[in-house]
Amino acid sequence: MPGDSVPLQDRPCLSLQDSMLTQPRKSKSRGILSEGLDTECTPTDFILQFTPPRKQQRLFSKGKENDSNQFVLSRRSRRKDSSPNISWDQLPDEVVLRIFFCLPLQDLVRISVVCKRWQRLAFDESLWHSVDLEGMTHTALALQQVLRTGIRRLRCPRSFVEELHLTGRGSLQVVQMDLSSSIIPTLALEDIICRCRLLECLSLEGLQLSDTIISCLAKNTRLQELNLSGCSAFSAPVLTRMLKSCSRIQQLNLSWCTFDNNHIKSVVDNLSSSVTHLNLSGYRESLTLNDVKVLVEKCPQIKTLDLSDSTLLTADCLPVLSQLKHLLHLSLSRCYHIHLAALTDVGIMFPVLSQLDVFGLVQDSQLPSLKREMPHVSINSRPFSSIARPTPASRFVGSTSDRTMWNKKCRLRFGL
Repeated sequence: MPGDSVPLQDRPCLSLQDSMLTQPRKSKSRGILSEGLDTECTPTDFILQFTPPRKQQRLFSKGKENDSNQFVLSRRSRRKDSSPNISWDQLPDEVVLRIFFCLPLQDLVRISVVCKRWQRLAFDESLWHSVDLEGMTHTALALQQVLRTGIRRLRCPRSFVEELHLTGRGSLQVVQMDLSSSIIPTLALEDIICRCRLLECLSLEGLQLSDTIISCLAKNTRLQELNLSGCSAFSAPVLTRMLKSCSRIQQLNLSWCTFDNNHIKSVVDNLSSSVTHLNLSGYRESLTLNDVKVLVEKCPQIKTLDLSDSTLLTADCLPVLSQLKHLLHLSLSRCYHIHLAALTDVGIMFPVLSQLDVFGLVQDSQLPSLKREMPHVSINSRPFSSIARPTPASRFVGSTSDRTMWNKKCRLRFGL
């Protein structure tokens, strides 16, 4: 059997660089670690072998006249401990798990080859609640192993997955998952999504999907945030069934998908009234004024709405949108049939509006006068939409905040 097909926990001297595995550093260490997995107990001799030596007492002489009378300089123990030494095998699982909880991802994988007990505890469900695998070059084996641990939050954007083989038919416990901009076969993605029933937040931005994937998403009735921006290869009927089933969605991003008029009609006709943040940008020849009217009627609680790059919209859409009494953020960038004169009344038509994005409609020289008309509105401050995105695009890639997922960091994180 090739080395790459060996399960993660059975590989010696583990390192997460290059699919969480590398070759062992020394053949001697490989032999010792392999023997450890043959027993449930911790190999004490192995631990002692790598324990730092005890400090030797230092000898001093008081002077030439006392060369023969050397004395020992040592630190007096503050208290005498008469209790016997406690071995790892005597510690209960709860204590060992608490120690393992403090270890980073790479070390947690390495210690799993010490013995059978450590292997079992190192992959305990409580330690793998949330994992960030961004930055791995080959993610398939790591992703396959992580999904078996009962993970609840998985962050794995911009990853490369060649193949994925999930054994059994058990469902996954994933609640939040980010696979944005990844390269993953459609069949492998189907295998993951079809095992999920508890998803609340999901981002598949930029991926090629299928009708099977959208149909499986419909079974996740707890979905609250869904990002399918830039996705393709699914039909309008399955999109209709998914939107009807997932009636709890609050944030929905369907921008720049390969949609035709039927897709747009499926979206606006079947949106839930619970939607408060919606991105339908990028439909130059598909989104019409009638669609906007239906949208406003279906979702009266919308607070953030992005209809950018909808070139069929004119100034007639503004009175319709003004019916959204809770609208705080409106994006109409590059809707070129909406003229500057129509924007001057936006401050009056939308009394609670705080942000307006009209990139491409207002020149830099015209921006100061427009701001004077609407002093309470921030204009062109958000070039990128953050609707349903796990990591807002406005953050710098590589920064500390860039590693968050829906405003929370993952406990275990792959580090280069």
